[in-house]
Amino acid sequence: MKGLTVRTHTGSMLPARLVAMVVFAALLSAVPFHAALAATAPDLGSAESFAVLGGTNVTCTNGSVVTGDVGVFPGSAVPFTSTGCTIAGETPPATNVAAEQARTDFLSAYTEIQQYTTCIPMPGNLAGLNLAPGVYCVDDVAKAGTLTLTGPSDGVWIFLVGGPTGALTGTNFLVAMADGGQACNVFWAPSGAVTMTDSALKGNILAGDATIGSITLTRGTLAGRALANVAVTMTGASVVGCGSLGPPPSDEDQCKQYCKQYCKDYWKHHCKDYDKHHCKHHDNDNCRDDDRDCDRGHDKDDDKDHHDKGDKDKEKDHGKDNRNRR
Repeated sequence: MKGLTVRTHTGSMLPARLVAMVVFAALLSAVPFHAALAATAPDLGSAESFAVLGGTNVTCTNGSVVTGDVGVFPGSAVPFTSTGCTIAGETPPATNVAAEQARTDFLSAYTEIQQYTTCIPMPGNLAGLNLAPGVYCVDDVAKAGTLTLTGPSDGVWIFLVGGPTGALTGTNFLVAMADGGQACNVFWAPSGAVTMTDSALKGNILAGDATIGSITLTRGTLAGRALANVAVTMTGASVVGCGSLGPPPSDEDQCKQYCKQYCKDYWKHHCKDYDKHHCKHHDNDNCRDDDRDCDRGHDKDDDKDHHDKGDKDKEKDHGKDNRNRR
């Protein structure tokens, strides 16, 4: 390996085994360690159908917007408060029955995540990091800046939050997905409370602690789910549940959409080039079909333009003949 030099000297020769260990260690350090810590998404069961789920109560105020179902179980004296809040989904008491099983499934998933015994330590505020799928242990330092999660659409990221308080907190904290990574494959599992302010968080928040497992979102956005053992409070925040985010488009879908969009005006310059460069990773017969359709449409447009032009020329000649007769 370049940069690795093992010298031997007469009278002080390193044992062959030691040399092998040094080389192996150097090779290991050159490979991302997190590649070996594959994460498996926990089974949320019926909790998947909720965008927001609280144990004692859910409070939604000050212009908050929730896209997805909201549930509370077992509830309290005032289980659900919605003041100046827009919710595109079912709410209590209509969701009470479903929320009971969803709570059981959510807490089971939280327990499942806590069983990970190996993780990649990732202390600090996470700003500027670019992480592949895996299991990470983060501390209770307030998060800030931009965290980028890069991976395929089936990649899974799990963040176990520890530290003295086990709290997940952040201000102006942004999580960005890259290379097809999906927000709903991200799981935040704090051992304490969650408090996010003016942040753009992505993923499933599983605040499962029986005593302090609450979620507080002040302004900002969450793309995923807010699941709390205790309470969820949203003030001027936006939560878009996973059921409303939709699946990522396939390469084929993207190619076909591209061809349809650009066919009419840019057929020769765009469609065929896109087919050539971007459709090679799937069965591009469909794209060829689109190409033919585009081509036919393009030819029809040309024929129509030619026909219209011919009609106009005939009308022009006819008008000229009439003038000559006069």
